[in-house]
Amino acid sequence: MLAYVFWHRPAAEADASAYEVAQRAFHTAVETPSTSFRIDRLPFGEGGGYEDWYLVDDWEALGELNAEAVDRLRRDKHDHAASLAAAGWGAVYELVRGEAEIPQGVEWLEKPRGESSKEFVASLPHDSIWRRQLVLGPAPEFCCSTTNAAFRTRL
Repeated sequence: MLAYVFWHRPAAEADASAYEVAQRAFHTAVETPSTSFRIDRLPFGEGGGYEDWYLVDDWEALGELNAEAVDRLRRDKHDHAASLAAAGWGAVYELVRGEAEIPQGVEWLEKPRGESSKEFVASLPHDSIWRRQLVLGPAPEFCCSTTNAAFRTRL
């Protein structure tokens, strides 16, 4: 199981409620399990924004999502949401332990240098752990589910 995680911020001139309506419309249109969260702080920088999750079975399905997002049925919704955005960053994560579901709360972690990934994952108390596979901008190495969802709001 893979997750494409996409962080983004609205353009300064974009109305926040219109931005969120556009995000919800796009996520409703895609057939892939997905959601968007408003977050107080990006995991790699200052300030808040949004964090979108898309779950796919494998790399082939990720390519299908990429095509689906801008096909003739969804292009208008995609382009409208994109027109309101200022910046975006992404990464692909692989589920290494736990349930294949979008986490309600997350903790972003970096593995200490010199420690093997196997040892690091084994030491984590979290039920679900996602490991970064492909970087498309700044992105933490590990994502662990947590019950602390105070800093994120599902749209």
